[in-house]
Amino acid sequence: MPTYDVAIIGGGIVGLATAYRLTEQYSDTSVVVLEKEDRVAAHQTSHNSGVIHSGVFYEPGSLKAENCREGKRALIEFCEREGVDYEMCGKVVVATEEREVPGLKRIEEKGRANQVECTRIGAEQLHELEPHVRGVAALKVPGAGIVDYEAVAQALANRVTDRGHAVRTSAAVRDLHVTPNHVTVDTTAGAVQARHAVNCAGLYADRIAAMSRQELDTQIVPFRGEYYELVPERRSLCNRLVYPVPDPAFPFLGVHFTPTVDGRVECGPSAVLAFAREGYGLTDINWTELREILTYPGFQKLSARHWRKGLRELLQSMSKRVYLRAARQLIPEVEMDDFTSPWAGVRAQALRRDGTLVDDFLIRETDRVVNVINAASPAATSALNIGCLIVENYLADRLANLQIPTGSSDAA
Repeated sequence: MPTYDVAIIGGGIVGLATAYRLTEQYSDTSVVVLEKEDRVAAHQTSHNSGVIHSGVFYEPGSLKAENCREGKRALIEFCEREGVDYEMCGKVVVATEEREVPGLKRIEEKGRANQVECTRIGAEQLHELEPHVRGVAALKVPGAGIVDYEAVAQALANRVTDRGHAVRTSAAVRDLHVTPNHVTVDTTAGAVQARHAVNCAGLYADRIAAMSRQELDTQIVPFRGEYYELVPERRSLCNRLVYPVPDPAFPFLGVHFTPTVDGRVECGPSAVLAFAREGYGLTDINWTELREILTYPGFQKLSARHWRKGLRELLQSMSKRVYLRAARQLIPEVEMDDFTSPWAGVRAQALRRDGTLVDDFLIRETDRVVNVINAASPAATSALNIGCLIVENYLADRLANLQIPTGSSDAA
């Protein structure tokens, strides 16, 4: 059985960034990344809008705010160094009606508290920046951008393997066996032993945490986000990221327009309950997982409070015409024929038993396992700093006490 100092479960951008930071700071520590799919970045990392978030939306002092600010800087530096395409195209957050202006002011206050450059502008200035966008006021945020996160993740994986460490794909975790001295990770590709493990399993993070004997009052609930793409001749409808003022009672940012680094323009996402943890389509149903969600007290309480919002999102998911109405709140001239076929991502959202959504990154630990339980947006932007956080706050003391044997990695 191969033995390592640290096994990282999950080959998405957070797991790979953690491996990258760990092998950077502790070069003699042996590390393995275990990914259940046949490639890295197969789920949330490659199924999102590719936004480099500025940090303007997040609660000051939160892990999201702090890690987004520092993580963005680290991400840009990494992209420059590795030759990964990115663009700081900027963003406008648009109040389409007067009643949304107070919400815009609150976002501006958060942004300034988070050291994000942002400027309130009126309708005329908005029209100069985005001639096709309708709004009574907006917040101009130059420090937002776009990137290919799948390319970032692959570059991270390459650097980890270049340093002599292992990234194992097709290695789905079936169980963890935790003893006072090590963790045995039972995978479909064979068992791996490690002195410590880091759980970055995304949509299945709560299940891996339960295997580690972590006491949880949360469960991952998957929300499907559906995107349309504008046809090439209509890509000029926006020049930068165009966001609405989000509903403060809901942790999703609403339908927005997003240019991509390869020249496309996407519109989305919706936010509807997925019927499987990896349910990318409306008809993708895992009955066991769906039953688990529907019988979870936290989901039942959330549904009782937000059933109207949930119904609207479901209708939007099922009807292109309803989706179009949401898009027209920002760009009135967009037409049905401007949208191509939709694609979707699934967001892993932690939900407490009392029905409240976890609105920050959530990391917990047992004696041998660090569990990253909630790493929703802006985790991709923040990933390199989350990796630092895990290494410095959760692994440093553990690694300081290790007697690292020579050649403990099977990559050697």
